[in-house]
Amino acid sequence: MKSEQLTARPDVVPAYAPSASALLAVLSTMAVQTEVLAGQVEQGFGQHPDAEIYRSQPGLGVILGARVLAEFGDDPGRYADAKARKNYSGMSPITKASGTKRVVLARFARNRRLGDALFLQAFAALNNSTGARTFYDRQRARGATHYQALRTLANRLVGILHGCLRPTPSTTNTTPGTPNQTNSAPQLDRFRSWDV
Repeated sequence: MKSEQLTARPDVVPAYAPSASALLAVLSTMAVQTEVLAGQVEQGFGQHPDAEIYRSQPGLGVILGARVLAEFGDDPGRYADAKARKNYSGMSPITKASGTKRVVLARFARNRRLGDALFLQAFAALNNSTGARTFYDRQRARGATHYQALRTLANRLVGILHGCLRPTPSTTNTTPGTPNQTNSAPQLDRFRSWDV
């Protein structure tokens, strides 16, 4: 940076100065509005009944947790099992086998916004969870590439999330005359183990 830099011709500099000032004003406004939007997302996400479960997952903060919740939806009966949730997210692999050949491929038909959010979750979980790091390292030791190991970790995290969100009979209100309501909060500690 201390060396001499390329300069624009003197007659072009007056044209670039207003353009650079306008771009700086737009970027400053965008930064302010990003903070406002983050505050609104945090407030709205915090009011959701499953927010605590999403926040308890490794790698999910307020913004990413809200994004994953929005993409999965909050209908408890939408996914029959963890496999259905994994398939929707695109994290579960496709296995093709015929005769002596067996190939494992990534899903291409998937919700890309959800897939991107889950990859970010898995990547963030590597630094924040020793279980996630151990699982990732085990996949890499088996010969998986970074992308394959990250996808496998994201697949595992989706399964754990599904297990935490699944209502059980002990958390369902069965009082006669009242609608069935579920409370998933007591299940936070059910799937802490990476040996699931």
